[in-house]
Amino acid sequence: MRERRAMSTQPAQQGPLATELHDMKAIEGFESLPLAERYPWTNTYDLIINACQKWGEDTALEFLPTAEKDEASLPISYLQLAGRMNQTANLLHGLGVRAKDAVSIMLPTLPQTFYCIWGAQAAGVTSPLNPLLEAHHLAEIIGVTGSKVLITMAPAHGNRELWDKAVAVAQQANDLTHMVVITVPGLTEELPEAPRDGITMVDFTALIDQQNAAELDSKRVFHADDPAAYMHTGGTTGRPKVAQLNHGHFAFIAQLTDDMTKNRPRTPTPCALPMFHIFGLVATGIAAFVSGRNVVIMSPTGFRNPNVVQNFWAHVDRFKFQGIAAVPTILSVLYEVPIGDNDISSLDEIVSGAAPLPDHLKINFEKRFDCWVRNGYGMTESSCVLSHSQRDTAVPMGSCGLRVPYAERIVAHVDGNRLVKICEANEAGVVLSRGPNIFAGYLEQEDNDKAWVDGWFNTGDMGYEDENGFLFLTGRAKDLIIRGGHNIDPVLIEEPLLAHPDVSAAVAVGQPDPHAGELPMAFVVATPSRDIDVDALLAYAAENISERAAIPKRIHVIEEIPLTAVAKIFKPKLREMATEHALSALLTEADIEAEVSASTDQLKGLQAQVVLAKKDQQADTEALLQSFPVHIDFS
Repeated sequence: MRERRAMSTQPAQQGPLATELHDMKAIEGFESLPLAERYPWTNTYDLIINACQKWGEDTALEFLPTAEKDEASLPISYLQLAGRMNQTANLLHGLGVRAKDAVSIMLPTLPQTFYCIWGAQAAGVTSPLNPLLEAHHLAEIIGVTGSKVLITMAPAHGNRELWDKAVAVAQQANDLTHMVVITVPGLTEELPEAPRDGITMVDFTALIDQQNAAELDSKRVFHADDPAAYMHTGGTTGRPKVAQLNHGHFAFIAQLTDDMTKNRPRTPTPCALPMFHIFGLVATGIAAFVSGRNVVIMSPTGFRNPNVVQNFWAHVDRFKFQGIAAVPTILSVLYEVPIGDNDISSLDEIVSGAAPLPDHLKINFEKRFDCWVRNGYGMTESSCVLSHSQRDTAVPMGSCGLRVPYAERIVAHVDGNRLVKICEANEAGVVLSRGPNIFAGYLEQEDNDKAWVDGWFNTGDMGYEDENGFLFLTGRAKDLIIRGGHNIDPVLIEEPLLAHPDVSAAVAVGQPDPHAGELPMAFVVATPSRDIDVDALLAYAAENISERAAIPKRIHVIEEIPLTAVAKIFKPKLREMATEHALSALLTEADIEAEVSASTDQLKGLQAQVVLAKKDQQADTEALLQSFPVHIDFS
């Protein structure tokens, strides 16, 4: 393998160590050294290849096909990873992929998924797709990115769902010219026929060993501002938005993450998050590789596989996992899984992200499993991380941490694209950020029109910073519903409902849920002189809403939609009503009598009050509601 350019792998030191950033003074001292001196790597290819050369024959990936206890695993070394990444890039280069060409990837989590994601970045631009989206949405994303190549998997024996989705996508994505198909002997069928004329089928498995493993045939020279990934994210326009992340964004976050964990041993890390999501792509992808960790692939479907959840503590015992990346919905499920006779003493911390972490869940999880749960905050547009906290940082309860070094963050009042006022400490506003982690923008200009405020990225999240710089989120200025970390645009629900003749008004909101974080629901107003059959309307919604995850779990008929003084829809009131219903339903099911009310506080955001008829039921009630994603006061 050709040696990459010589460069120190150790970040330059000036000011406090990256493991000591426990307050704003330390962060500001850390920033006294220019970013380019502290973190010199500017692209993912050189960064990963350097890591592979450094860690050599150590295990980079370890694949568990089913996540059964003690099943045989497939290990891949760092040198093998580098070779496969080069071979994948060279295969794509041979198909005509160049530096600015997108490569769409629709795969479960396999070792080949890692080769393809990072190999596609070496040849062109990677574009991971969520296979749970509907085919026409995926085709839209492919159209926006201009991708001509789709990488997917051949039909699995006994389960053709992914392949059938890929066929439907290819039939609608008219610009596709190649389908690169991964075949696995014993698990999949052989290379299928092309789904339509004009598509060339490429057998990845048959051709990969023929490619040059030592270096890139393209001799490509990378730059920090080269596009590295086109990541689709939920928008508020009724269609997916596509964010451009550059090589410099990934390289910065990976080096920072490695630097901030230098005081921790190189223990294995489980990969159970989807690789089409920025959290999985960074936490169990490039950041893990730079730190030389063994990424254990917990079956192709990760946490969606019941084996992964049921056997999780056995896997912790086997691999001695010290840190885990997860979302709150998964933590609430793992909380209920018995430890049994497994030794999980290695488990030290959980990094929770993608959705708000309920305080009670954090406290109880830490007590039960004797570990520290770290609440982070980020999004696709911030390259995964916007706020952080470290093991020894005294983080106030409910906060998602301090800002990322070298990345500015303010809370402000805004008027459209204009910054009106920067908020004082403990004053609520919209969270804005700029810096080396903030993406280059959306591919379509109309999506950028509302994304920027005088050069700052508008996260769309509401919150405040305390006097020590810790961020507290209180709600969302944007209307997205976040179901298990997946963003849902309310427009996807509202437009089909408004097309029904019995509906004159429809507003979709997220109803708090202890397992999914939020579930989509809709409030509707009947057309004059018509009655709404709720069951029939739910069936209609299931037939006409294009995204399965967006189908409302509940529809509630009201006389009128609440409005503000200037006649705009007042969604906070509807969210309060949804919260009261969800809490009351849980309590009733548990035979707990209580009065429930919800309100929206400027600093605390959406909150609820539960007044129990029997005070001796408070402990049981707190346990029941520990994963409910709303601050609850009991009386």
